[in-house]
Amino acid sequence: MNNNIFPCLWFNGNGKEAADFYCETFGGKITADTPVVLNLELFGQKLMFLNAGSQFEKNASISFMVLCDTEDEVQKYWSQVSQNGIILMDLGEYPWSKKYGWVRDQFGVTWQINLSDKKSEQKIIPTLMFIHQNNGKAFQAMEFYTGIFPNSKIGGVLKYGEGVGNESHEVPENVQHGHFEIDNYSFFCMDNSFDHQFDFNEGISIVVMTDDQVQTDHLWNSLLENGGRESMCGWLKDQFGVSWQIVPKRLLELMNDFEQPMKAQKVVQAMMGMQKIVIADLENAYHS
Repeated sequence: MNNNIFPCLWFNGNGKEAADFYCETFGGKITADTPVVLNLELFGQKLMFLNAGSQFEKNASISFMVLCDTEDEVQKYWSQVSQNGIILMDLGEYPWSKKYGWVRDQFGVTWQINLSDKKSEQKIIPTLMFIHQNNGKAFQAMEFYTGIFPNSKIGGVLKYGEGVGNESHEVPENVQHGHFEIDNYSFFCMDNSFDHQFDFNEGISIVVMTDDQVQTDHLWNSLLENGGRESMCGWLKDQFGVSWQIVPKRLLELMNDFEQPMKAQKVVQAMMGMQKIVIADLENAYHS
């Protein structure tokens, strides 16, 4: 499992409360705790929380599937995350699972708690929902992402015409459930034709920690292909509207030099003026 790739969740001041709740629910720990940034470890996986204000709200376009080994485990997590939440699909038996439920919790994070017979080192799997103008593009997205990252592959793909639970409106060729890996980090994805009142936004983004400028440039340029948009401080949106943060590890090393706080602050100021992060410019700011 690759902990250089992990989700980042945007909170409006209640990130610490959420972090404590998830650590208690899933048995994790907080590994970094600042007023703005918190890092969590759940089941050995890294998650990042930003206490960054009210600009963006998390939604179900990216949810988190929790793969459980027993019905008791499903019930345990469901009982916690459904408290004061909004149930999207009742906990129960479905054609694809003997025990499954989908809920938006009290912090706006959407969870799919699923009894799974598939063993996976990665317990929590981000799940992308392709809706509106992206509906029907889930397989295209899987090809796009796996073509950019090393150690990537498309796993099982179930189309609506091959699956179950398509009594109504879904296009048979669209993806009901797809699995893919980028650099050994797993995602699920699906197409959905329902007119949801949300879509991909910065409320949940995907962070990629890079080793050097070559890797940074490759990922930045590749993810921008076919209509992506640059943002600031290493953020971008790809052609589907999914937000990514391409972050050189060297940036964190320079920013977190507590023995040289004035130099670290210069690095932060330089980073704030960048779109793509340029390591040489960070080094120049540090040594200036």
